[in-house]
Amino acid sequence: MTDRALAVVRSGALTTVQDEGRPGHAHLGVPRSGALDRPAAALVNRLVGNPPEAAVLETTLNGCAVRPRCAVTVAVSGAPCPVTVDGRPVPWGMPVRVPAGALLDVGTAVSGVRAYLALSGGVAVEPVLGSRSTDLLSGLGPPPLVDGAVLPLGDAAFAHARVDVVPQPGPPSELVLRLTAGPRADWFTPEALRTLATRAYRVSSASNRIGLRTEGPPLDRAVGGELPSEGMVLGAVQVPPDGRPVVFLADHPTTGGYPVVGVVRGADLAGAAQAVPGTRVRFVVTWALTPPPAAPVPRSGP
Repeated sequence: MTDRALAVVRSGALTTVQDEGRPGHAHLGVPRSGALDRPAAALVNRLVGNPPEAAVLETTLNGCAVRPRCAVTVAVSGAPCPVTVDGRPVPWGMPVRVPAGALLDVGTAVSGVRAYLALSGGVAVEPVLGSRSTDLLSGLGPPPLVDGAVLPLGDAAFAHARVDVVPQPGPPSELVLRLTAGPRADWFTPEALRTLATRAYRVSSASNRIGLRTEGPPLDRAVGGELPSEGMVLGAVQVPPDGRPVVFLADHPTTGGYPVVGVVRGADLAGAAQAVPGTRVRFVVTWALTPPPAAPVPRSGP
């Protein structure tokens, strides 16, 4: 076994190929996609000597197991989890050499949600619109991994990092999301904005790569009726009819018809990728809690 590829032995709950995503295609209705915890994905690439744009595997909750067909250097980070090679424990968060044919097992997360596995050379599936990322909303990119799948690996270009320890943040016990005002903050009552800024929410088990859904007090609107569909950005906090905020993540739709009360700062989204269901969520509002009168929105139709 000398070819540069890996065989999937255990695909796990949801394991996908991810890189830096495919930004710049929203006008075509294509989301950005890419790794949800971008700092963790960038770190494992650095550890194995890959360039930042190399594709990695993103696992969900219970990891995955793969068998490289060639000797590779690997690193696992993101959600802390046990890592073994042919049943023997190896370091998490550090570069590890895996012989050809050995079984690399990324175990169940001890905390957090998503682990990232980089292999020297990167996962070299065919790119789509400049990215190898799996997009669960549009279906672009490679499908989620299944048992028995074989993925090609690129050629290793650089030596792996030589470090003793790599500091990195742990999964959040409380998720703090800083907000700037969204385009429809004035569609909500002053009481709703105070609720958003002062009350605690929790991560819903219905969360996924498209959006982090929350459980908690609903936000009352000052403006009723429908909103014509408008553009959505990464981190937009959309409020559907049930009044519970939804934070749009990497696979979010590019347009939507529910009002956006705020937008989460990009630096806070990595924590959202690792927040398990039930995690306390605190929104930090950075604008005046008393909005100006809502401007009328054009209606379509007669």
